[in-house]
Amino acid sequence: MGAAMHDIRLIRDDPAAFDAGLARRGLAPVAAELVALDERRRALATEAQAAQARRNEASKAIGHAKGKGDAATADALMAEVATLKTRLPALEAEEREAGEALREALAAIPNLLAADVPAGRDEDDNQLVHEAGTLPAFNFTPREHDAIGPALGLDFEGGAALAGARFTLLRGSAARLHRALGQFMLDVLTDAHGFELVAPPLLVRDEVAYGTGQLPKFTDDLFRTTDGRWLIPTAEVSLTNIVREQILPESALPLRFCALTPCFRSEAGAAGRDTRGFIRQHQFEKAEMVAITTPEASDAEHERMTACAEDILTRLGLPYRRMKLCAGDVGFASARTYDLEVWLPGQGRYREISSCSTCTDFQARRMNARYRPEGEKATRFVHTLNGSGLAVGRTLVAVVENGQQADGSVAVPEALRPYLAGTELLVPA
Repeated sequence: MGAAMHDIRLIRDDPAAFDAGLARRGLAPVAAELVALDERRRALATEAQAAQARRNEASKAIGHAKGKGDAATADALMAEVATLKTRLPALEAEEREAGEALREALAAIPNLLAADVPAGRDEDDNQLVHEAGTLPAFNFTPREHDAIGPALGLDFEGGAALAGARFTLLRGSAARLHRALGQFMLDVLTDAHGFELVAPPLLVRDEVAYGTGQLPKFTDDLFRTTDGRWLIPTAEVSLTNIVREQILPESALPLRFCALTPCFRSEAGAAGRDTRGFIRQHQFEKAEMVAITTPEASDAEHERMTACAEDILTRLGLPYRRMKLCAGDVGFASARTYDLEVWLPGQGRYREISSCSTCTDFQARRMNARYRPEGEKATRFVHTLNGSGLAVGRTLVAVVENGQQADGSVAVPEALRPYLAGTELLVPA
């Protein structure tokens, strides 16, 4: 399944530092256990090598003993070789098992956090980086999108009738607005920010979901097909794995990919959260950004990527804020994450609309994705980053709530009008 996601040599050299890194996430120390697993694996490897060497040596000595007519020695040596012959496969199997145990233990451990990630337990401890845009003023009480939406074609009952809870049918104006938003996002990412447009598979194999960190830990969050593939929970999975098992020349970096895809999530842990409306769905569309770069450039790339997502919100005239996630709220594969939260006047609060993360070399190790620095023989792991630019459904919610008029119609942001044949107002049916 690719390399281990944490370098066991670094853990061996400084177990205390590794445990201190996990403690920032509120996790118990594991370095001693990992080092013990690694020592067992190495001891078995050494024993297997010694046994193999002795077998070769004894096999040669049999010929000598026979040549000298020393039958007793030859017989003893042959018995020893026979014993070694059965012992070796057992040793090798034990070594494989020890290696597998170590890999499994490492696979369940999240990425270590960047030094600048603030301490904290949950989203209440996230830090405000900046706010942008002006909150809209209404001369009426603004409504939530699930009150305005149905007259525009957000058909919650129709979606539930077809597929059950957390599915929505979009019709007419809502469907056109949804399509316009997706196309607008792709155009901004490709034309203004130089991302390469990709149309990736929506179904992936085990090792691809493993590479970005969805497997083995988040099996319950994914939908699996009857032939053992996984429906992608985000295009990040397909896009990041484009470089799996590759050695790229440094001159090829950075690579920047974007895609607009349906995303599928079982929302296993979200019982009772956002059950109304269009915020949390089993199937939703998202424009995704992925960057592959060198370790030296990844912090700057993280700022750039987040700014690209902010640019989309600015062009749509949507007020938002950037939050830096605290240690307790950063995702499994991420070393640092910025969330962009858009203002929803109907809810009277900010809601997440984009998450931009640097995964340092965590995913690269799992995918065995490397590059060769200019003029060097040795290779290094790339750094991978991903971010939403943006979640289309949540952006639609924000456009509807921020653009709402007293009569239930919705003002179309100027940037979107060319995508809607010049329409300035979506009128309820």
